[in-house]
Amino acid sequence: MPTVAVNGTDIHYELRGAGPSMLFISGATGDAGHFDRVADLLADAFTVVTYDRRGNSRSPRPSGWETTSVAEQADDAAALLTTLGLAPAAVFGNSYGAIIALDLLIRHPGVVRGAVLHDATLFSVLANPGQAQADVRPVVEAGMAAGGPPAAVEHFFRFAAGDDTWDGLDPDLRHRMTSNGETLFGVEMGTFESYHPDDATLAGITAPVRVLVSQESPDVFNEAAASLAARLGAEVVRTPGSHTPQWDHPEELVGIIRPFLP
Repeated sequence: MPTVAVNGTDIHYELRGAGPSMLFISGATGDAGHFDRVADLLADAFTVVTYDRRGNSRSPRPSGWETTSVAEQADDAAALLTTLGLAPAAVFGNSYGAIIALDLLIRHPGVVRGAVLHDATLFSVLANPGQAQADVRPVVEAGMAAGGPPAAVEHFFRFAAGDDTWDGLDPDLRHRMTSNGETLFGVEMGTFESYHPDDATLAGITAPVRVLVSQESPDVFNEAAASLAARLGAEVVRTPGSHTPQWDHPEELVGIIRPFLP
C-alpha cells in the first residue's frame, strides 16, 4: 500500500487512471474507500487520487496528535498533491472534506484547478450554528452507550447515509471506518464545524467552484450550501440521494460532476 510522508505525517494514498489529476477528500472517518466506485468511474479520463486523512484507517495517528484543524488537513492535501507531482488538481470534497477543499482553494491556490464542494459542513454560517451538532449528539451518544466509538460510527452513518447504504458497504471499509471512531469523536468532530472564511477571503478565490447538496440531506446542509453559493457567486446544484451519494448514487454523481471538472 503506497504511503508518503507529508506535512509531518504519513499518508496512505491510491492512484487510478491517467489524464488530468483529480483529488477526492472524504469527510467523517476519512477513508479513501469512500470514493472507490466514483474513482473507478472517473479513471477513464483522470488520474484520480484518494487518500486516508491523517489519523484515519491506513494513515497512522501521529505521536502526540490530539487536535487538528481545517488548515492542517488542507496542508496535508496540498503537500500530498505536490509530493506526488499532481498539482494543480481538480478537487472534490464531501462533508468535512468539502470545507477542507475550500480551505485548499483559499490557502493553496496553486495546487487547485477548481473544486466541487458537496454538502459542506460550513455550519458556522447557519442561523442556528449549534443545530447540526444538536441533531447528531443523541445519535452519537446512543452509539457510545451501545459499544463505544466503533458503535457510535455505525450509528452516525446509519443516521447520515441510511441503513441500506451502511449494510451495503464493503466489510473491510466498514471495519476501517468503525476503527476510526476515536479520531472522529475525539479529535475531529466539534473542531471543523467552527470554520468560517469571511466574504473578502471567499471573493479572492479565482478558480472555478461548484456547490452541490443532496436532495435528501438535512436542512442544515441546504442552508449552508445556499450561503456558500451566494458568497461565491455560484449556483447550488442538487444531487440525488443521501449525504453520501458516492455510495448510494455513484453513477449519477459522476454524471453531474464530470462536466464541471476543469
